[in-house]
Amino acid sequence: MLSAIQSLRRPILQASHLRVPVTQARSYLTLKDVKYNVTATATGAGRNGHVDANGLSLDLATPKELGGTGNGQNPEQLYAMGYASCFLGATQLVARNQKKPDQAKTAKVHVSVSLGEPEDLGGFGLAVDIKVEGVDEEVLQAAHEFCPYSRALKHGISVNVSRA
Repeated sequence: MLSAIQSLRRPILQASHLRVPVTQARSYLTLKDVKYNVTATATGAGRNGHVDANGLSLDLATPKELGGTGNGQNPEQLYAMGYASCFLGATQLVARNQKKPDQAKTAKVHVSVSLGEPEDLGGFGLAVDIKVEGVDEEVLQAAHEFCPYSRALKHGISVNVSRA
């Protein structure tokens, strides 16, 4: 029991657990102006509660794989849908800018979001896998650099948490 308590007192992040070199500096993406804002509100029982966002209203349910009923949406589905549509928009814009209109028309984005336990940190974490049909490598990489979801994951974002 004592060792379990002592392990709780260890720092959550230790240099030996980091996958990136400690000397690598990471910048954070900040906004100089806001073009659009959406506010979501979650109520009820968390993953089995309710969420509203600017006119979209959904009942949530924990997936069966996590011990729930699966009779509703879950945050990972919403994240995958948002990422897929954002990446498709970025792909189409980039393809048009590169004078590849056929690729803009035929592009199709598949996003898989996995929820699981990270190897080193405990708790839960996400993994994202993106597969894009109908585009060449140049369009694919440029879309990844342009997509706000990809940029947020690559560069990090400022997250402010406070009491309402």
